[in-house]
Amino acid sequence: MKTMPSFDIQPVLENERVVLNPLMEHDFEKLYSIASDPLIWEQHPNPDRWKKEVFQTFFKGAIDSQGAFLIIEKSGNCPIGTTRVYDYHKDENSIFIGYTFYARSFWGTGINHSVKKLMIDYLFNYVANIDFHVGANNLRSQISIGRLGAQKVGEIKVAYVGEAPRHNFHYRIKKSDWTE
Repeated sequence: MKTMPSFDIQPVLENERVVLNPLMEHDFEKLYSIASDPLIWEQHPNPDRWKKEVFQTFFKGAIDSQGAFLIIEKSGNCPIGTTRVYDYHKDENSIFIGYTFYARSFWGTGINHSVKKLMIDYLFNYVANIDFHVGANNLRSQISIGRLGAQKVGEIKVAYVGEAPRHNFHYRIKKSDWTE
């Protein structure tokens, strides 16, 4: 059963490479300037998310989640993407990280690993399991999440706000296995 956690799922988080700031309404245009690249979404379960009207639904869901972040790359002090914490399950002592995307110029730079490690280190102060939904055809994300030590634990249809359900893989990292 999903409940609201007793801890903050949208704090400001920072490491040597990035700052994760709570996503705000006024961040729409700067985030859409990144998201409007169709190649970002080509392996994603919703490959049309680069279209403004589709992205508006995604952005509204992010704001409504109260767990979304604008990712700022520190050396250039520029927005480079977004990520989110969502679906806390008290009975499983788990929470999800996902809905992450980056400007393509940051692919393969280690930024995703840096962001996920920052979030995971924070969340493991409060939960024993961190879960991820990854599109069944999103090989880049499957490889990336595997490099963090996540294990595939199932398959599920995930329905995003205003979108049809899509086939996803469910991955998990257990606090007891976290070695970063």
